[in-house]
Amino acid sequence: MKKIVASGKTVEEAVRQGLAKLGTTEDQVAVNVLEQPSKGFLGLIGVKEAKVELTLLSEDSPSVPSQGSPAKERSPVIREEQGTSAHSGQDPYEVAASFIRDVGASMNLQIDVEIIHKKDNTVLNISGSDLGVLIGRRGQTLDSLQYLTNIIANRYSDSFIRIVLDAENFRERRRKTLEDLAVRLAGRVVRTRKDVALEPMSPQERKVIHSKLQDHPEVKTYSKGEEPNRRVIITLKQNK
Repeated sequence: MKKIVASGKTVEEAVRQGLAKLGTTEDQVAVNVLEQPSKGFLGLIGVKEAKVELTLLSEDSPSVPSQGSPAKERSPVIREEQGTSAHSGQDPYEVAASFIRDVGASMNLQIDVEIIHKKDNTVLNISGSDLGVLIGRRGQTLDSLQYLTNIIANRYSDSFIRIVLDAENFRERRRKTLEDLAVRLAGRVVRTRKDVALEPMSPQERKVIHSKLQDHPEVKTYSKGEEPNRRVIITLKQNK
């Protein structure tokens, strides 16, 4: 039996492309989905098209029915290649690591991804050269990539998992920078007796500030504003 492989932005489009190549109709083929489509990072990079294999059920069957004998309409026989569905038992951490490597490749970056399982989460540590573009200003790009990675990984997991992305030990260096900033600004509040409002931060970064100053004898902290412009306020404890 004749077989061909076709691709397209969706499975349906790939099937149509294959039918056009064979010069036949849907009722004359069996369709095997080889690869599901993927939109990639931010829908712009790392895009993967759907890929299908079409098998002509009978080469003796006419591709176009003769007049007066209309063929009965029916959908093509479609089956998925084992292991290609979103919940096919693939390791969610390996899927996440593969996604990050695809993002790096689409940006012409040579990167490695190390999977480190910890008690409360799993860290995917990215190493390579020119990682500044993946980290972004104050880690904003890394945070966005981490958000997308968690969405993708949890599609392949039966229970919720939490993945933290790190690159060049950025998370630890950023935590130390924020803690030093918290101590310095707390000192300013004590000296000037005036509140200090920090720049807008992510919930994770605000937590670092709150944790660092929670036992401070003279100041306290609280968050103010709406996301993504929510920020930490440092104030004297006697103030309300």
